[in-house]
Amino acid sequence: MQVSDSLELSAVVRREGRFYVALCPEFDVASQGKTVEEALKNLKEALELYLEDEDVEKPSEVEVPIVTIVKVDVRGSARGLRSKSD
Repeated sequence: MQVSDSLELSAVVRREGRFYVALCPEFDVASQGKTVEEALKNLKEALELYLEDEDVEKPSEVEVPIVTIVKVDVRGSARGLRSKSD
């Protein structure tokens, strides 16, 4: 099996305080930056360093995860905290 020179990986970016955090869920590698672009640039560098490790299995293909939004009803969550005597 020939390993490709590049991989297309997913990145999830979210704001945490004054910084943006970029996470690659395929390898559980993250980085941060003051802008989205900087966080993604830093993530790319972190992933390249991570994949330089000889012990890391380098896949020829990566199955991209499905990222979606789940709506959760939080109004009923307090009901589970009440005792049966309520």
